[in-house]
Amino acid sequence: ARAHPPVARADATALGKRINRIEGQVRGIGKMIAEDRYCIDILTQVSAVQSALDALALGLLERHLHGCVQHAVKSGDGDHAIDEAMAVIRKFAR
Repeated sequence: ARAHPPVARADATALGKRINRIEGQVRGIGKMIAEDRYCIDILTQVSAVQSALDALALGLLERHLHGCVQHAVKSGDGDHAIDEAMAVIRKFAR
């Protein structure tokens, strides 16, 4: 694994709360399916989860760029870190 700066405890706590909320939303979708709820209502919840995951991903990416990538650039491994970041960004740009 690559060396990277530690995650601030406040950031880790906020990320934990956010992923727990998303997890609850996903469980809610499962319950809606089990209850044979109206498809449009289920799809609306799926869209909300996708948006929440996108926001989580952007937050993680921003933290990565300001932390790990910035650290890598300062330590001389910037090209690799930027290539790695771009590879993951391309996954979200499909």
